[in-house]
Amino acid sequence: MRQHEFLELADRYLTGQMSPQEREEFELLCNQDEQLNSLYVSHVDFIETMRRHEARAEFKNQLSETVKEQASEAIIIRMWKKLKINAVAAAAVAVFSSLATLYATGYFSTLRRANSDYSALKREINNVKRNVNAHQNAIKNINKENTTAQAPLQYGATGFMLTKDGYVVTNFHVVSGADSIHLQNNKGNTFKASIIYVDSEKDLAILHISDSSFTAQSANIPYTFKRQNIDLGEGIYTIGYPRDEAVYGEGYLSSSTGYSGDTTAYQISVPVNPGNSGGPVLDKSGNIIGIISGKQKGLDGAAFAIKTKALIETLNRIPEESLKGNIVLNNKNSLSNLPRTEQIKKLQDYIYMVKVY
Repeated sequence: MRQHEFLELADRYLTGQMSPQEREEFELLCNQDEQLNSLYVSHVDFIETMRRHEARAEFKNQLSETVKEQASEAIIIRMWKKLKINAVAAAAVAVFSSLATLYATGYFSTLRRANSDYSALKREINNVKRNVNAHQNAIKNINKENTTAQAPLQYGATGFMLTKDGYVVTNFHVVSGADSIHLQNNKGNTFKASIIYVDSEKDLAILHISDSSFTAQSANIPYTFKRQNIDLGEGIYTIGYPRDEAVYGEGYLSSSTGYSGDTTAYQISVPVNPGNSGGPVLDKSGNIIGIISGKQKGLDGAAFAIKTKALIETLNRIPEESLKGNIVLNNKNSLSNLPRTEQIKKLQDYIYMVKVY
């Protein structure tokens, strides 16, 4: 047998490529021929030497790569420490310069004025409450033995119907602390109402007309409640009771957020007064898009309205046991094709003056 043929057999034997019978024949061949057996042993030593050499070469390469990586990391760490110190110093200078600029330009004083100038309508109504209480106490103390009983004073705001069967929404600050609540329609009829649910955080109160003289409307309310945001500059209008008769006001949406970026409210450019609190805000098609809740002093027409989406979220949280029948909002608008004057005529039957005693 030639040498290279024997070495091929040896490689197959060492790599486990032989069948059991072939392995027996190969081992027998090596045992019978000393020269072939010596060649096999030398071949095994050669292969083992090559493997060790390969392993050493691979180890040296890995060691070299590790040293290079550590050297690179050390350089990066040194650079980072140096840059970090410079960055901190630069940031400190930038902050100091910004604060100095804002202070020099009067930014902080302007911000303080803006915060102090903001006045929710509820603050004004609370002032009215205090004045009412003061007047009542004064009346009680003047000539107690000679004065006759007088009707308690009241203050008013606005509310509007959610459903034809007597559910009405207004602001929480309007009814907070009330002994009794009455709703007066545009015909002068007055109905007693009770509070069903309040959401002080959103400044919303849900009322229900509990007066036996109240008869539910035969037709559904004419407007729908728009949940999507409307576009900046879109025309809007409101009807409310800043005095004893309904007053119309119109304007446009001036911001998609309320005071200090409140995402549950709009900023609207509509002139409002304390009696408008709780009144509806409608788009040109007669969809309710919000409820008036506050205004900003010093800016004519800068008012705020709670978004309809926030109202619907509040309605969904009312416990079933608090309701006198489900609140199902109308989904068909009968105002969209009417001119503004006709829209207003239909709306007035569903907007109330809220009288709080």
